Amino acid sequence: MTPDNLDAVIAYNHKMMLVLREKVLERAEELYMLYDDPFETDADKEELWNTYLDGFAPEVNPVYVKRRCFDCSCCRRFIQQAGGMVYLDGDQQVHTLWDFSVDDERYDRMLRAMDAYVRSRTIVGPFFTDAKTIGNKQTHGVDEAGNVYSFNHFYFPIPRTMQVAKRDLDRQRNDYRTTAQVFERSMEEISLEAIDTVLELVRSNTLYKGAEWKNVLTKLREHKLRYDSLPQGQKKRFVWAASRHAGVTLGRIRNHSMGVLLTDLTNGVELNAAVTRYEKIVAPANYKRPKAIFTPKMLEQAKNTIMEMGYLDSLPRRFAKLDDITVNNILFTNRDAARRIQGASIFDDLLAQAKNQPKKFDRVEEISIDRFLSDVLPTARGLEAYVENRHAGNFVSLIAPENRDAPSMFRWNNGFSWAYSGNITDSNIRENVKRAGGSVEGVLRFSIQWNDGAEFSQNDLDAHCILPGGEHIYFGHKFSRGTLGKLDVDIIHPVQGTAAVENITWEHLRWMNPGTYQFYVHQYTNRGGRDGFRAEIAFEGKSVLFDYPHELRQGEKVPVAEVTLKDGRFTIKELLASASASKEIWGIRTMQFVPVTVVMHSPNYWDEQSGIGNKHTFFMLRGCVNPEKPNGFYNEFLKQELQEHKRVFEALGSRMAVANAQDQLSGLGFSSTLRNELVVKVIGATERVMKIKF
Repeated sequence: MTPDNLDAVIAYNHKMMLVLREKVLERAEELYMLYDDPFETDADKEELWNTYLDGFAPEVNPVYVKRRCFDCSCCRRFIQQAGGMVYLDGDQQVHTLWDFSVDDERYDRMLRAMDAYVRSRTIVGPFFTDAKTIGNKQTHGVDEAGNVYSFNHFYFPIPRTMQVAKRDLDRQRNDYRTTAQVFERSMEEISLEAIDTVLELVRSNTLYKGAEWKNVLTKLREHKLRYDSLPQGQKKRFVWAASRHAGVTLGRIRNHSMGVLLTDLTNGVELNAAVTRYEKIVAPANYKRPKAIFTPKMLEQAKNTIMEMGYLDSLPRRFAKLDDITVNNILFTNRDAARRIQGASIFDDLLAQAKNQPKKFDRVEEISIDRFLSDVLPTARGLEAYVENRHAGNFVSLIAPENRDAPSMFRWNNGFSWAYSGNITDSNIRENVKRAGGSVEGVLRFSIQWNDGAEFSQNDLDAHCILPGGEHIYFGHKFSRGTLGKLDVDIIHPVQGTAAVENITWEHLRWMNPGTYQFYVHQYTNRGGRDGFRAEIAFEGKSVLFDYPHELRQGEKVPVAEVTLKDGRFTIKELLASASASKEIWGIRTMQFVPVTVVMHSPNYWDEQSGIGNKHTFFMLRGCVNPEKPNGFYNEFLKQELQEHKRVFEALGSRMAVANAQDQLSGLGFSSTLRNELVVKVIGATERVMKIKF
């Protein structure tokens, strides 16, 4: 390129730079007037600058002296600081500073390249700066002849809303990003159904301090509807735009007490339990909710569905009797049990209570439940079950519809359901520890459990162990570096309907010190619960269970047992007198054999049905009478078309009394998904003692 041509190009570039600068300034002012403040993207500063330089046609951006014509340090600062910012409109469409055209294609191609690159980047936060302007509008120089000449550059005066004091820049950006992150989690993790449920509670004035949240919840619902309607690629942009004006309360609602309630409802927590947890956070200590929670709208919708589908007669429930069951669904009936107990007298009962001590069954036959049902039970004339204290959570009742002809509301083809003690479907310390994330496979384990009865206990109990040498494992010192013993589950606030557990375990024998390990339970906080606790100590493939049914005072410590490790073997000294004593549960005296009247599967596996939830095997006991007020049914049993009304059915299942029945079918139940065992006495041609493994 000749000097004359180069001078012409440079002169033309000066003219075009003025056009570009004014167009960019005009574009920036237009965007600022149309939309909210801009956002910063993750555009790489060097890549942004190179996209600008390489975007011009080569003939208009030649090397002049040492650099290309448009390689200007002033423009470089502008492009690297502001060139990557974007604006969002109401439809979450991206707008950039470069989305305009000029008449000369050689320059226009740079604009298209810049626009395309910036649009491809991801928003990372709001655009803030401590500067009042970005770029220099014009600079001047003097040539060799002393003539003054001027250069035009990109320039943008920063509106006051985008200006932040330098000392506050990082804090402002971090606060905004945190709000956006929490707001996005709210959009993802809170359901529209949960928001509508709480709004109904607020409108019906049944939620403590709910009116204070009405406006926030209404706005949250609007945002949720909008968020869910957007394509996946636009949702993140919506979060950035909406969280700018949401404010801390709405933007971070998931971290508030209301967010706890909304999240619980979204995750399927029963309505009463979710509201109780919320009210514990916001209400005074003496605040007590007088009744269960459901909304008028929910009740009306559920009522209409029940009427339309003909389930009104299916709601009344009672305890089931033997004559309710068809012979096809009975695995065993005891033909010998009645004769075996006819000679018993009141004196025999008193003698049995006085002499009942734990029986040792070291040489019993072990058999799986499947083999027992297929190989042993068909030839048995009589069957007795050895009921232990640890079976307290296995007590179960079969529930029948009062109207035999009423259609089934359940996922299976009959109207029968079942309820375990305390309305807990499966109750087992070991399995509850596993569910809570604790280890149950170690060489020595100490587990405690409470809040597993009919009444909700909010007490905070703690498991403790004093190790040989005086080291203490508890919530304040959860890990023993010397023995590798650890407290891996620490429940502070029990949840209604869920057994609370704590767990201390040792994984490896070789790290444990010989000596005595002292286990006890401490009532750290008494919040009004009147129950006691259950405990389990397991080692060398066996477990010892303890039952302490007495209320613990504030600060009370209850010694449970001492386990001594010597020569690689454990021995146990039981310190709870009630640990092995016989007691009465549902009219059944424990620590002795009790006649089994009927063996059957749970109703979801009757009539050759399979695969409809977990299979349970019931051993119904003679004289077993449920004194509790069990649920008539549970939501997990209901047909799919009734699940949309689950809040109301939760209330119906717990509120509708189960009518009593003579000779009710109650006894022990065992889930196929939980490890357990039951010692039975089988009477056939011979008498055999067997341990059934579940």
